[in-house]
Amino acid sequence: MADTLKIAAAQLNPSMGDLAGNATAMLRARASAAEADLIVTPELSLIGYPPEDLVLKPALHAACMVQLERMAAETAGGGPALLVGTTWATDKGLHNGYALLSEGRVAGVTLKHDLPNYGVFDEKRVFVAGPLPEPVEFKGVRLGLPVCEDMWTPGVCGHLKDRGAELLLVPNGSPYELAKEERRLELARARAAETHLPLLYVNRSGGQDELVFDGGSFAVNPDGALMARLPDWDEAVVTLEWSRAGGFAAGTRQMPDTYEEEIYHAMLVGLRDYVGRNRFPGVVLGLSGGIDSALSAAVAVDALGADRVWCVMLPSRFTSRESLDDAAMCAQLLGVRLDNIPIEPAVTAMEMMLAGAFAGHPRGLAEENAQSRLRMVTLMGLSNKFGHMLLTTGNKSEMSVGYATIYGDMAGGYNVLKDAYKTTVFRLSRWRNAQRPRLGLGPNGAVMPERVITKPPTAELRENQRDDDSLPPYDVLDPILEGLVEEELAAADIVARGVADLETVKRIERLLYVAEYKRRQAPPGVKIGPRNFGRDRRYPITNAFRTGA
Repeated sequence: MADTLKIAAAQLNPSMGDLAGNATAMLRARASAAEADLIVTPELSLIGYPPEDLVLKPALHAACMVQLERMAAETAGGGPALLVGTTWATDKGLHNGYALLSEGRVAGVTLKHDLPNYGVFDEKRVFVAGPLPEPVEFKGVRLGLPVCEDMWTPGVCGHLKDRGAELLLVPNGSPYELAKEERRLELARARAAETHLPLLYVNRSGGQDELVFDGGSFAVNPDGALMARLPDWDEAVVTLEWSRAGGFAAGTRQMPDTYEEEIYHAMLVGLRDYVGRNRFPGVVLGLSGGIDSALSAAVAVDALGADRVWCVMLPSRFTSRESLDDAAMCAQLLGVRLDNIPIEPAVTAMEMMLAGAFAGHPRGLAEENAQSRLRMVTLMGLSNKFGHMLLTTGNKSEMSVGYATIYGDMAGGYNVLKDAYKTTVFRLSRWRNAQRPRLGLGPNGAVMPERVITKPPTAELRENQRDDDSLPPYDVLDPILEGLVEEELAAADIVARGVADLETVKRIERLLYVAEYKRRQAPPGVKIGPRNFGRDRRYPITNAFRTGA
């Protein structure tokens, strides 16, 4: 019976569905921690998380078993055992499982008991809940293996303690959102205190479509002491020492990101993995001279490198000299290619084509939106011709109230600003101009002219247009939207906060609801807050209810 164990936390970035590649990555992690007794990998580390309906394919589970046996065989000659997240079939159905591979075989399996079915999670759709798990014995030590959600409530960990578990090893696929890290640590400390057991929390890193995973794996002892913390966002393999007498010994403790840095890294990682794993050579985007496209371009350069980012200025008759100069300066600061393709010939042709149908009606929104749509036709043409993914640049404030043109500036393959309100865009732009992110591939120093941040926002679809001509200032609009979207407050509750008057809040609520059909057709984008459009917030398109009625 071992009184001590060397346990390696393998904070990995599995690629969805790449079973052979993920298995190889876990074996590589095992080789890098050859001194360890046991390697702990994240939830569903063999498949990727969240797999959604992919796990309904019987062929996927069969392929999992092939790779599981391959990895188990690697443990036959000694060296560290492996804990691997995988599907597992029983007579009850398909489970979210966690397998111990040791001495050339699958030596034990635990099945996830608490299946989350809220927010971005819908595991009850694809998995069957396992029974309350029993400890798994390894080298005479009884391991408690609560899988992700099993730690978030006391039942599973308490049961494992009652059944003789001596420590808790918790594999996770916990997506990033603001302030979530503090919640994870708080819950882990609660479970450790309740059970009087040390706890190791191993989370994945990297991006999967709209979700990003921030890593930040950690170990705590029963007294709540933080004994180790792995870096945010990076892959890492760190070996920790556990003993019956003292729990985890002190190990590496990386500092968490600051507020702006964590959001920026979420965008960077999400775009990097989306572009890379979908095998795009790079991205193309319209660089307008405004703050949204400037920040999007900066994130793209930091994620991919300047040589994989292609910016295009698409001026119309309403584009100011200032915007042309600011776009050129952004491109120069970032070191990216910038092409200038005027859309005026296409705008003139469109106006001539529609002249008969529009006769007798004043110029208005239809003509303005045609410019946005022609820009996207141009950018999509470049994307189709050369293979670059079109990066969309609209922010959450615009997406909320419908101030984004469907089949126009909403078109594209991915959007790093989709869950970032305009006030967040301003804040991140100031931050990026002051410092380079730790994972960034872009330049040191400013990445956009100061004027891009300070000038009044405008779409430049007509003479002297400004966003605040038809919307409240963003420092008023965004708190209204946060109340309506993130908190699901009634209009009267928002008014009571002193944010705005009732008529303003009612108007924004109406705009929010009537734009639902647009958001259903928007590209995916990085989830940042607790209620992103898409996976989190699923509203009916046809909806007559209003809290401000």
